[in-house]
Amino acid sequence: MLKGLPKILVVDDELDILELIRHTLAKEGFEVHVAANGAQAIDQTAKVNPEIILMDVMMPVMDGMEACRQLKENPETKNIPVVFLTARSEEFAELAGFEAGADDYISKPIRPRVLLSRIKAILRRRNALHTPEPEAIDFGVLKIDRERFVVDYEGKALQFPRKEFELLSFLASRPGRVFSRDEILENVWGNEVLVVDRTIDVHVRKIREKLNEKFIYTVKGVGYKFEIE
Repeated sequence: MLKGLPKILVVDDELDILELIRHTLAKEGFEVHVAANGAQAIDQTAKVNPEIILMDVMMPVMDGMEACRQLKENPETKNIPVVFLTARSEEFAELAGFEAGADDYISKPIRPRVLLSRIKAILRRRNALHTPEPEAIDFGVLKIDRERFVVDYEGKALQFPRKEFELLSFLASRPGRVFSRDEILENVWGNEVLVVDRTIDVHVRKIREKLNEKFIYTVKGVGYKFEIE
């Protein structure tokens, strides 16, 4: 097991599901710990201090709802994100989960790609809370003012629609770093519905038109990156 990597606690009384999730996460390099019910989850959380808890709802001894409530009431564990895993996809079950303090909700059967996407998004949001972004990004010829939602290019202030601004700001936060389409969708659009890859392309095209086709570059088969010439 690799140390220093994000720790995830997986809680489920079904061994096949537990093993599927453990294998999926371990293959991605996560440090995985397991528990078979809510009571064990509380004990394990105190021992390993995980970054995220994936918790089944219906379990013996103590169910996931009660375990989540206790974790959220404890000052030492209340900030650990809890993601419920359950086959109960009815609206009332989701509402009950969020009322218990859950941070997210994934329905069974578990799809590994969806699971990994949600986990990585939660980790990014959590890290962002501890690393506030600067109010402005200054590249000389191009300045991005996050507080006023204004882009200053060659001394001229440009007003961008909100999503175009957020997309430019996100890409510019890591110059030279290539972001995949999935990363862009998760960070700029979040869980909004009816958002597809083509949406990104349209917004990139509009940004390029305003910035004389500079700064944002396509990396074929991967996504986009921001670079200052």
